Amino acid sequence: MPHKLRRIRKTRGSRTQGYGRIGQHRKSGSKGFRKAGRHKHLWSYVSTYEPNYFGKHGFTSPQSLKRNVSIINITRLNAIVTKLPATEEQEPQIIDLTSLGFAKLLGTGKITKPLTVKVSSCSKSAAEKIAQAGGKVLTSSEDSGE
Repeated sequence: MPHKLRRIRKTRGSRTQGYGRIGQHRKSGSKGFRKAGRHKHLWSYVSTYEPNYFGKHGFTSPQSLKRNVSIINITRLNAIVTKLPATEEQEPQIIDLTSLGFAKLLGTGKITKPLTVKVSSCSKSAAEKIAQAGGKVLTSSEDSGE
């Protein structure tokens, strides 16, 4: 007798023939706790009893609602300053980054000219580099205090 027929021969007479509960290797399988077949043979059940089964529901993570803050580095700030017309005054030039659409100034790069920069927020390293060049940073918290 071929090998694949031996097992079925041994289980003849038993109710399930080694497949557990009735109906398990037949047609749609077990409909138990797994919720399998909701897009296939159980679609009529879903459309009748659970119309909101598919789709997004519930909690939205606050991290997904964070808005992107437009930033600028000192390197790019220096490039903007070199494009501006040069003034022969000793006073530092005033650059309003909020009107240019930037919200934060970061300290990557080097600055060569003294500048007064208006921005809503600034990193410590950027403020130090601008101060070393002879300029200063005006953040929105300082502007509201004046």
